Amino acid sequence: MSDLVKHITDADFQQTVATGVTLVDFWAPWCGPCRMIAPILDELAGELQSQARIVKINVDENPVVAGQFGVMSIPTLLLFKDGKKVDQKVGGQAKPQLKAFIQQAL
Repeated sequence: MSDLVKHITDADFQQTVATGVTLVDFWAPWCGPCRMIAPILDELAGELQSQARIVKINVDENPVVAGQFGVMSIPTLLLFKDGKKVDQKVGGQAKPQLKAFIQQAL
């Protein structure tokens, strides 16, 4: 796991997404597709570190934010720009699609 992908909680969510471009991965350890996209997100965190941040929030441990955004299945990826949700994707994605998804907000 990359040090560039930070794990956040309900408590620090708002502060984390408040500025710049942030991709939030709603996940859980038991979720197979979540584990499949984790290495891709690690790679993208390295490639895009000067432009965007990638964070993960465990929905089992942090249900408040997941509930606020209506996250019903995981992985759900929400894209924020300066604190506002600009887009979302649900389910596993290939690296080119994930990179383009993040870059649309840059």
